[in-house]
Formats: sequence, structure tokens, C-alpha cells
Amino acid sequence: MCGMPQQPPVRSTPTRPSRPDASMSLLTNVMDHSLDDGYAEAAARKKAADGGLPKTLRAKLGLAAGLVLAALVVTVGAAQARVAAPAVAKEREELIDRIDQETEAADKLEDDVDELRDEVSARQREALKESGSEQGELVGILSGAVEVHGPGVKLVVDDAREAGGGGDGDPRETSGFSDTGRVRDRDMQRVVNGLWESGAEAISINGQRLTALSAIRAAGDAILVDNKPLVPPYTVLAVGDGERLSTRFQDSADGLYLHALQENFGIRTAISADEDLRLPAAPRVTVRTAQPNTEKTEKGTS
Repeated sequence: MCGMPQQPPVRSTPTRPSRPDASMSLLTNVMDHSLDDGYAEAAARKKAADGGLPKTLRAKLGLAAGLVLAALVVTVGAAQARVAAPAVAKEREELIDRIDQETEAADKLEDDVDELRDEVSARQREALKESGSEQGELVGILSGAVEVHGPGVKLVVDDAREAGGGGDGDPRETSGFSDTGRVRDRDMQRVVNGLWESGAEAISINGQRLTALSAIRAAGDAILVDNKPLVPPYTVLAVGDGERLSTRFQDSADGLYLHALQENFGIRTAISADEDLRLPAAPRVTVRTAQPNTEKTEKGTS
């Protein structure tokens, strides 16, 4: 054993444990170096150019710049408005003056029209007087071209104290009356026609003289006589034989209709005979003439 050479002991060095992801070196490299070197260099340059200011400071500076710009815009707008204010006020005054002038001119034209109508009416009355016949005077009275006075009937028609809607099946309600306590244009038409039928020679409503061409219409809740609105109470003056005219009207179908309105719907009425009523002339009278149809007559005789 002594002659055998001995080998030096071999010291074993400890080996480092291998990484669990050693087999996935490519994925590991991608995860460890997710940012490309070029992008990292560009980010570094941008940070150097910004001076290294923190984000909060940059946001504050941006907000301050925006506020300064907004203040500048408001200031410039206020200055422009202040400069333009006198011009706007001047234009407004000029417009008001123009409106006043046009209104004054329109009023003057209306006055001229009224004067011309009065002149025409006066000439018509003079023409009737120049005829010198009783028939001409009667035509002037019946046509409403002249003022009249004499005995007659005064009839006052007014809305109910508390106007209200009618019940179901009510004839006024079914005819389109939304408020049965109000006097309607149809009511006044029946009153006037009843007075004419009872012998009235001239009639006026609230000072508005009626003629053969007068129209009683409605505009909303208002009653129009020849396109002029009237307000209740409606005072109807009718020239004629007072007592007889009153009796005949109250006994007529239209008088009974008015009485039914009073009993059923509270519409207030009052009728009385008067010894002297005065009715104005109609504001304007349209003169019309008729010619016989001779053509038809000749055909009948041939």
C-alpha cells in the first residue's frame, strides 16, 4: 500500500441552482426589457426638455394660462359691449321715434276716414231731404241714414250673475255654448229679429244703429255688431208703438225664448216702454239699387 501513489483529494465546488424559468429565456428577456431602448431614450430627452417639472406643477401652470385667456376674452367682450352700447341705444330711440310717427300718421288717416264717412252720410241725408216726399223720409229712417226719436221699447239683456256650464242634454250646450250663463250672438240675433217682427221701426244696441245689412256675430266671448265689439249689459232700443211693441214681442216665439233663458240659465232681462227714445244714425250706409229682370219677362211674353 505504501508503494501506491495517493491521489490528492478532489474538492467538489457547489453548483448554483438553475432558474425555474431557464427554459423560457426569450419570454424572460421580453419581460425584463419591456421598454425598447429607443423609447427609453426618447422619454429621457422629453424629461430633460420639460426641465424635470412635476406633473402637478405643469397642470397648475396650464390652468393658470387658461384662466388668463378666459379673463382676457371676457375683458375684450365687455369693452366691445361698452363701445357698442351707445349705438344700440341710439338705434332703439330712432325705432321708437319711427313707431310714434307712424302711429300718429295712422291716427290722422283714421280721422280723415271718419270725416269722409260723416260727409258722405250728411250728403245722403241731404239728398233724402231734397226729395221732399214722405217716402224719402221714411226710406232714411228705415235705412238708418238719419237719426230718429220717438216712443218705443227699452230692453236690457245681461249675463247671469254667476255664469256656469249647462247640464247634459242641454240644447245650448249641444249647440256649442261653453258657458250657458253668457249671452251669445245667437241670443241677440233672435231678440233683434223678434223686435223687427213685432213692429219696430228702428233698433240700436249699445248705441250702435242697426240697418238691413247689419251683422251680429261673435269673436270668442265678445259679441260684434257690424264688426264693433260690445260689452254687457246689452241695451236694445226699439222705436215703435211702445206698449203694443212690448206686448207683441213678449208673446212672440223670440220673446218666449228670451224668457226661457231667464228662467233656466239666470240671464237677466228687463223690458219697459218709453215715451221718447233717441237713436243715432248708422255710421255708414251702403246704398244699393235694384233693377227689374226684364229679360225673364220678355221670355215669358214671347
